[in-house]
Amino acid sequence: MGRHRSDPMGLARLALAVVAAGALVTLLVIGARALIGTLGTPSQAERERASAPATPSGKSSAQVPTVRIECLAETCPTVTVRVPGGDVLQHREMSRGEEVNYFEPELDVVVSDAGTVRVTENGAPRPQGEQGARQAFTVRARAKS
Repeated sequence: MGRHRSDPMGLARLALAVVAAGALVTLLVIGARALIGTLGTPSQAERERASAPATPSGKSSAQVPTVRIECLAETCPTVTVRVPGGDVLQHREMSRGEEVNYFEPELDVVVSDAGTVRVTENGAPRPQGEQGARQAFTVRARAKS
């Protein structure tokens, strides 16, 4: 029996395949980290909505949000605010002291732990929920007079 010689082209193909597989894995890891990072951060529209000024320019009276939610605990479990049958405006945890204001005519709100947040509807405080209890409710903007 004779000795086998290594095929230089076969080794080059194998090396190229290993490099390509490594590049693919690297791209997948980078993509996954970017996706996870965007899921935990509020969108630009959400940040603008949450930090919208209470007094719109050109008006003398302050606009009262349809709903205002303030986190009272270190971390407030998932708070969801959406337009009925439409856009989800918020679906995430909040941190202590964080406040969000929404001015849409009608909103569906779901709070995973009602005891961790302070909710104001059309400027009036909503009764504090029980610690650990889930609350779901709809808020409609007060008719303008």
